[in-house]
Formats: sequence, C-alpha cells, structure tokens
Amino acid sequence: MRTDAKRRHDPALRGFASDNYAGAHPEVLAALALANEGHQVAYGDDDYTEQLQQLMRRHFGGNAQTYPVFNGTGANVVALQSVTDRWGAVIAADSAHIHVDECGAPERVGGLKLLTVPTEDGKLTPELIDREAYGWDDEHRAMPQVVSITQNTELGTVYTPQEVRAICEHAHERGMLVHLDGARISNAAAALDVPMRSFTNVAGVDILSFGGTKNGAVFGEAVVVLNPDAARAMRHLRKLSMQLASKMRFVSVQLEALLAGDLWLRNARHANAMAARLAEGVRQVPGVRILHPVQANAVFARLPKEVSERLQKRYRFYFWDEAAGDVRWMCAFDTTEEDVDGFLAALREEIGA
Repeated sequence: MRTDAKRRHDPALRGFASDNYAGAHPEVLAALALANEGHQVAYGDDDYTEQLQQLMRRHFGGNAQTYPVFNGTGANVVALQSVTDRWGAVIAADSAHIHVDECGAPERVGGLKLLTVPTEDGKLTPELIDREAYGWDDEHRAMPQVVSITQNTELGTVYTPQEVRAICEHAHERGMLVHLDGARISNAAAALDVPMRSFTNVAGVDILSFGGTKNGAVFGEAVVVLNPDAARAMRHLRKLSMQLASKMRFVSVQLEALLAGDLWLRNARHANAMAARLAEGVRQVPGVRILHPVQANAVFARLPKEVSERLQKRYRFYFWDEAAGDVRWMCAFDTTEEDVDGFLAALREEIGA
C-alpha cells in the first residue's frame, strides 16, 4: 500500500496542555482498521452502531438511547436543544465548558439562554441552582428548564453520586431536567471507583454527553438519552446541527473499543494516577500552590507568571488565569511517569528550587 503522507511532528515531544493532545489508543486504532473492511450501511444503520447501542445500555440502563456525534460541543448543543424550548434556559456553573469554551454555540446554535452561577470548585449545589431557578411565569425572562453539570468539572473536581442525586431531585421537583456533560466521564468514574450508571441514570440524570476523544479515541462522542420522555426529535436535531456522520461506524467502533471491555477504565485510571503523581511532586516545589483538589486528571496551580512562560518553552500547557498566574496541567492516557518526572525537574529548575 502506497502513501505519500509523512510524519510532520516529533513523537518524542510531550506536554501537559490537554488530554486532546494525546493520540489514539492502539486498541482504538485496531478497531478502526477492523471496521474499515468492506461496505456498511451509512448514517447509523450499521452493525457497529447497533452494537454500541447494546453496550451503552449495559453501562447506562435499558432505556438508554445513543446518538453518536462528531465532537463534544456538538454533543452538548444537540443534547441541550433536545430538552429545551425556544424560550428555555439552562442553569450551569460559570466555569462550565458550555459557557466558557464553546464560542457561544449553545446559545447561538442551540437557541437557548445560559444562566450561570459562580462556584468555588466548579460544582453546582441545590442552593446554587436556586440563585437562577425562578421566574417560570415571567414572560420577560428566559424560562429555566434544564440544569447542566459537568463530570468531572472544568476545575478537575468530581461530583459524588449522592451530590448528583441531590441535584436531580432538586431540579425535578422544580420541573427542570438534568444534563450531564461527560467529556471526561470515564475519569470521574475511575476517581470515584464506581460504575458510570451510579451518577447518571441511577442518580436521575435525564440526558448526557459521553466523551471518547479525551480518553483515547481519534474523534467522536455521543448523546445518550436516559429519559426517553425528555428528549424531543433527537435524530432530526442531530442532522440539523451538522452532527450526523455518514460513515458513522467509524465513530461507533471507537466507542465500542473503549466500552466493550475495560479500556475506558484503564485509560482513565492511568491518566488520574499521573495527575496524582504530578500533584504530589508539585507540592514539594516552593513557590507553587495547587488551587483545587486533584480528583481526576487535572492539576490547577498558581506560580509566578515568568516561571510559567519559561516552562512553556519546554512543555506545552495553558494559562487558566494569566493575570493571577494560574495554570492548568492535564494528564492523558499516554502520559508516562517519565513525562511527569521530567516536567517536575524542569519546573524546579525554572523556579530555582
């Protein structure tokens, strides 16, 4: 087989900018090659997508309906569209991905209003939800219809199943539904050492965005409807939102590769363990302060801005709040102990420890 493609990057280059920087897990690539043989029906009527439906029901209950999509923003937009009216609003933490990192897509493409609430740790509570959960009969105000939580959160913290259940009960009592942005849902389950169902369908979540890209897939996420009575016209909304893959088997087989065995859990546990190793090392470096509990695969820290700028020339990572000197370091399924130890050595050198 001839190919004129050439490697255009240094595979030895490592970083802590995002778990999206990692490549695909070899088992996922092998599954893609397997699905590539011959012809399969397009637009989701293929054997791999049907198998994915069965796997998702194993993880999220017999009522789960799964709709593969291209990416996380698409999953969130389609999911939220399906459970809101044109006059509807979604309550979320002010640090939520749907508010901060999706270029206004939920509002501009989804046609809904976000009502955001400040949090200390990225997590909503029933009390925080009530800051925006009002005015259902006020025609001048967008109607709160959905609470959206992120698991794990944008600040790297994790909701317990009990916390999710309390939110769901509180929202349902007020006539609202609950959406869970699960871009890193596998990391949360690994951190809690519980099945994903324990903080989703069992806890009362109505619809979720399931993430695969950050946990070893090439691309591809899914909207999983847990409450079939809640979501409306998902198939049409997916197409309308440009998230219907014609060769859907290539999305579905990646998620199947992750979920059929324990690959999803192995990958997440490893990423979490590398973040814990990184955090432990950072705590020994003077002049660096960890900002949030390290519960999954993210470490948030504060250090002198000039130190970070020098360190960024050696390892890629992002500022979270450049003015304050806050940074985020992410670990992935392929982060190694050598990666972590090398980064810590560079950090100590740059800070003069």
